[in-house]
Amino acid sequence: MKQIKCKAVHDGRRCRNTFKAKNARHVACSPECAELIVAADNARNAKRIAKESRAATRQAIKAVKTRGEHMKEAQAAFNAWIRARDEAAGYPCISCGSHDRNSWDAGHYRATSVAPALRFHPDNVHRQCVACNQHKRGNLIEYRIGLVKRKGVECVEWLESQHEPAKYIIHELIEIKAKYRKLLRDGDFQSPGA
Repeated sequence: MKQIKCKAVHDGRRCRNTFKAKNARHVACSPECAELIVAADNARNAKRIAKESRAATRQAIKAVKTRGEHMKEAQAAFNAWIRARDEAAGYPCISCGSHDRNSWDAGHYRATSVAPALRFHPDNVHRQCVACNQHKRGNLIEYRIGLVKRKGVECVEWLESQHEPAKYIIHELIEIKAKYRKLLRDGDFQSPGA
């Protein structure tokens, strides 16, 4: 066999001693260097196993996520897209017309408890300042006035009409979350429909 360099690492430096290898698996110049190589291999294997274990745990957690958790994630993705859509269009708060707020919500005209079918409908949700949405309980009278100006009376009357109840299943919520995250990432603020 030919002379080869030792592959052991001592305190961050390669050993680099040369030795005559007895076979293809002989990679260390001494038993001490062989122990270092085995320890390094074991550490790499432990890291790989830990990484695979974390990935498996994430998959298991994802598999047992509740419908409510999926709903929350889908709503967050949709709301982020709504706020970005209205900001890109330069729209103020739908209710009070303010532009100078630091914090914005995605306010529903028809509440999700009253009209669950409109939860993810872009015409039912608009950028709204926190004061109007949270402290004034939606400021709905002013919201309606702003909505008529922005979307027209026909749209508002359609939103106020009866809609088939909706109970989103997990698969639909995953699709909604993915759709609105992609739209936001792509900067696509054209209404994708309900």
